[in-house]
Amino acid sequence: MSSPTEYPSSSQKSAQDKPAQNALEAAGIDPAAMGQPLHSDFDNGRWFPTWRPYKGDLDRDPVGINEYLPPSKSVLLGVQHTFAMFGATVLAPLLMGFDPNLAILMSGICTVMFFMITGGRMPSYLGSSFAFIGPVIAVTAYAGAGFNDNLSVALGGIMACGIVYALIGLLVMKTGTGWIERLMPPIVTGAIVMIIGLNLAPVTIQGVSTNQFDAWMATLTVLLISGVAVFTRGMLRRLLLLVGLILSYVAYFVMTNVLGFGTAIDFSGVAAASWFGLPTIHTPSFEMSAIILIAPVAFILVAENLGHFKAVEGMTKARVTPYMGRAFFADGLATTFSAGFGGTGVTTYAENIGVMAVTKVYSTTIFVVAGLVAILLGLSPKFGAIIQTIPAALLGGASIVVFGLIAIAGAKIWIDNHIDFSKNSNLIIAAVTVIMGTGNFSLHLGGFDLGGIGTATLAAIVLNVLFNKSSDKTADKNADTSAAAK
Repeated sequence: MSSPTEYPSSSQKSAQDKPAQNALEAAGIDPAAMGQPLHSDFDNGRWFPTWRPYKGDLDRDPVGINEYLPPSKSVLLGVQHTFAMFGATVLAPLLMGFDPNLAILMSGICTVMFFMITGGRMPSYLGSSFAFIGPVIAVTAYAGAGFNDNLSVALGGIMACGIVYALIGLLVMKTGTGWIERLMPPIVTGAIVMIIGLNLAPVTIQGVSTNQFDAWMATLTVLLISGVAVFTRGMLRRLLLLVGLILSYVAYFVMTNVLGFGTAIDFSGVAAASWFGLPTIHTPSFEMSAIILIAPVAFILVAENLGHFKAVEGMTKARVTPYMGRAFFADGLATTFSAGFGGTGVTTYAENIGVMAVTKVYSTTIFVVAGLVAILLGLSPKFGAIIQTIPAALLGGASIVVFGLIAIAGAKIWIDNHIDFSKNSNLIIAAVTVIMGTGNFSLHLGGFDLGGIGTATLAAIVLNVLFNKSSDKTADKNADTSAAAK
């Protein structure tokens, strides 16, 4: 049996795809500009694709974006996606002093929102974004443990960021994606992603260096997470953060509550928490200094998600790039919604893209199931109380791994796109951006601080525009000289 997601070759195309082509042209989408072959079920010119039941062999054939599986299989695969995003989605709010239970609830709601706004055309899970950690810590002066007393100020900045991001999405929907890919090519996106991790390194190391016991427990956490990543396979490897934290948590419990070393874990909050209930809602406040610092994260999210969407298109062999504007708009709207109730900013998750790469199941209906599972977990205060007992040393160890992986992901973007560092333009863009971001070099606009990540992002974009313009002029001059010589 042939795969139901297999697209016809150009020689096999017939009049069956003509209606889809006409519909796309009527919607203002140029079929010729799309990188993947035309598929009448997916490219039908309507908001949602034409849904089809999956009829292939799961051991051999991929499940397409617009295909759906039986409920039993959908639930299992949805739960798997929930666990895949869980470690990072919980870790990010803890590092910023947000309520992790509320973050889980918002991630589920926002994932369902994303499905609706993108018309079920972009298989993605929306979880807590790490791009906000640096600016939020800078704005709130968060100490790194417990509840963030200045949370409302950060929420206002995140909401503003979401609005900027949604406006970028509307612009992309109107004008197409070409300009944004020229503005932020791989040399820029790689540098921006790298500095997200490097900028946070000093804070992370300082947080686990207050005493030797915490330093050793953080080191043990790093070793356990790394061991899961290297020595396990399949789904267990995808849960490296969650499994590593559980193992280090057990070790910490034995060392403190049983053997008496360090500060013991306090479980009184867990006993007092109810099984079901709404998380505490937090209202935002709007201060211009916080908005100026956090709003530029929108450009980091654009760069990050641009890479994610390109990866999804490569895996699914479906035309998701023309719908990238919808995805940006949906993510921005979801970020604004989440922060409006006290949640973190959200973004598409590489962890879940990795799960798709392994399972070859690309159906967006699976992510609706994952979102509903997350909503159920978020409505359990006892579950949130358990999360709050995780010691700061363990979170610090996990942060070392996470931020390091983010930094290396930036380098991977360069490698995957064959960036030529023999060109001085690429060298300068990368060098200036990375050092500015790592050293937290910050420019001020009037009385407002752009922050290290914001300044470095701006520098990368400006340098790329200047150097690309210069390169274009040089290329045109060389072409004219060559033509005259002939």
